[in-house]
Amino acid sequence: MFELGRELRRFFAADRARAVPQDGLTGGDSSLLELLDCQLLAQEAKAADIAAGRISAKDKPRRRLEAAIVWREVARRTGDAVALRKAAAGAETAAAGFETAHRRDGWARARCEQAFAALLGAEIFGDPGLNAAAEAAFKEARSSVKGGLAAPLADVGLLAIEGRRVLDKLDASEAMAFAQRFTMPIAALDNIAKRVTAARALAAEARLIRADLLCGFGARLKDADMLDAAARGAADAGERLDSAYEPLTWARAKIMHGQALALKGEAVGDIDALAAGAGALAMALDSLTREHSPLDWARTQVALAQALQALGEASSDARAFEHAVSCYDRAGLVLKETPTLPLRGAAAGSRAVCLARQAELTGDRAVLDVAEAAMKIELANLSPRRDPVGWALAQLHLARLYEARMAMTGQESGERAAALMALDAALDVFGDHGLRSLSVLATEAIGRLSERRVRL
Repeated sequence: MFELGRELRRFFAADRARAVPQDGLTGGDSSLLELLDCQLLAQEAKAADIAAGRISAKDKPRRRLEAAIVWREVARRTGDAVALRKAAAGAETAAAGFETAHRRDGWARARCEQAFAALLGAEIFGDPGLNAAAEAAFKEARSSVKGGLAAPLADVGLLAIEGRRVLDKLDASEAMAFAQRFTMPIAALDNIAKRVTAARALAAEARLIRADLLCGFGARLKDADMLDAAARGAADAGERLDSAYEPLTWARAKIMHGQALALKGEAVGDIDALAAGAGALAMALDSLTREHSPLDWARTQVALAQALQALGEASSDARAFEHAVSCYDRAGLVLKETPTLPLRGAAAGSRAVCLARQAELTGDRAVLDVAEAAMKIELANLSPRRDPVGWALAQLHLARLYEARMAMTGQESGERAAALMALDAALDVFGDHGLRSLSVLATEAIGRLSERRVRL
């Protein structure tokens, strides 16, 4: 009898071992995170925290790093500041654990994760101070290792920060030379991706960072060749990915490709290129759901709205502005949940401009009334101390609505004074932050209102 019990225990031992519950759905494999929607991703982050905090956990620093990676992905998809703080804190704890164990590669990778969390915060929340913190972390990580995954990640991060800093300073040849500096770290990530599956998405992200900077340079310089290079880079990033296993990064590549095409059409005044960009963005939306990544979905809606807005300006078609307003409204379904994001203010201002142009083209004053009311509500929600540039942009857009009303009615009943007050406030902020192009726009608007006063 005792022998029978012993044999049964031996027989079911393997099943009991397999029945031990695992923490999370991915088992620490970050390459599988893209398959989870936002709800499952949040559960995965909590499970990763539990696994890292368990007394019996092996290699606690690595577990903390895995949890930090998941929390940063939660923050990137949702814009949740709490998730971003958890990501930064987890990476810091992991770095301390690796340092105690004298594991330099792990420490450098954790410092890179800390830096990418700061970089994401600067991008999402518009806090330039986080760029400085990220730069310091990347430099420390890069100086401590000669190879491995951390070295090319640190190089890409430092280039991204430098690119943001010189975005409005380089000429066309300097910008293209700067973009070439991404070649070596991207090649290093491609080589690592042959052994580490997660590095494939990191290499694609590096290509998208380069394409995004090229879009910024090309849009400022009105350089079609640079925007073509950005579109090719984004398309190349997408072609190297499997849409079934890396759906989010693949969708981001398609979105970047559509944005580059739309910016090229806007820069050279090519309606066909604008339409192609808008079509590419609309197709990208077909493969991206609001539940999977709310912030990416909202950003794509805003990008599509901007392309339609540019198409409307180029063709003087009121329907394009109407469709753009619909896209801004859909983006607002997500952005209203994150009122601190600068993207919300920018989208609200652009929506008001679309309504103003639609009213001008159709002669419908009711549309203008709606736009003005919505812009005043948005201004009431914005904080000039927390987001001065967003607040100033809203003032600029409100002045544009007042100007449109005067042009439509041919009368002036206080709109001119209100517009000048809004423009003066916006101009002060633009001057304090060194935003020359926006200062020019505000100055030109003041000049038009002054001429109108002379005519009246």
